[in-house]
Amino acid sequence: MANTENVEIGVIGGSGFYSFLDDVTEIQVDTPYGPPSDSLFLGEVAGRRVAFLPRHGRGHHLPPHRINYRANLWALRSVGARQVLGPCAVGGLRPEYGPGTLLVPDQFVDRTQTRAQTFFDGVPLAGGGTPNVVHVSLADPYCPAGREVALAAARGRDWEAVDGGTLVVIEGPRFSTRAESLWYRAQGWSVVGMTGHPEAALARELELCYTSLTLVTDLDAGAAAGEGVSHDEVLRVFAANVDRLRGVLFDAVAGLPDSSSSRDCLCASALGGMDTGIALP
Repeated sequence: MANTENVEIGVIGGSGFYSFLDDVTEIQVDTPYGPPSDSLFLGEVAGRRVAFLPRHGRGHHLPPHRINYRANLWALRSVGARQVLGPCAVGGLRPEYGPGTLLVPDQFVDRTQTRAQTFFDGVPLAGGGTPNVVHVSLADPYCPAGREVALAAARGRDWEAVDGGTLVVIEGPRFSTRAESLWYRAQGWSVVGMTGHPEAALARELELCYTSLTLVTDLDAGAAAGEGVSHDEVLRVFAANVDRLRGVLFDAVAGLPDSSSSRDCLCASALGGMDTGIALP
């Protein structure tokens, strides 16, 4: 394996976030939960070592419900990352959250059905060891320090992000029906996506700081008239904003605290010294 010394930050997103960097090293990582979505791509941003992971694989061949979220988070921690930025595309549930809106959520609601969402399920690992059943707090699922850094990074790019809101995560890969979308909106939720869970929950179990940045690519079916969202529309709006989002992400990387000495948030001590039954990487 290539040298991973000093990697401290993970970014889960597409190749558009790292493909133009100089001196990117590609490494493959094995995990007790199988392979992650793709290789890790190690590079340097603002003098900091970052591990990039394409969430859907390089070619976007993995639908949201088939992503190996446990392997992805485990792989990032295994190379040293202790803080993770997770940008994702979402639909807006309110008319004021139209395409091009950047929202940094402070809550999520899980509406998924089939995803493994814990490391601590009591099932023996193939490589040895059996995790204990462990319960961690997820009352506030996102790192408060990371959220403040992300919001400041957006402001620095003249992109006033929405501070807080609820991301409802659906199973996918289909989009919501109009009735579902109207229901989500009636609950007061802000945006809807397919990949924000279980990333945040798994990150907390590994004592990683996790920050979500959601880019609105469309008004969801219940928030707009017409035929509803299309896949082509999502891709088009995301592509139009990827350079802008990449700038915010890289500024956020520069602004995150030093993982080795300055993480004083609850994320860093989520396990509270509990016996997990397995050795974390």
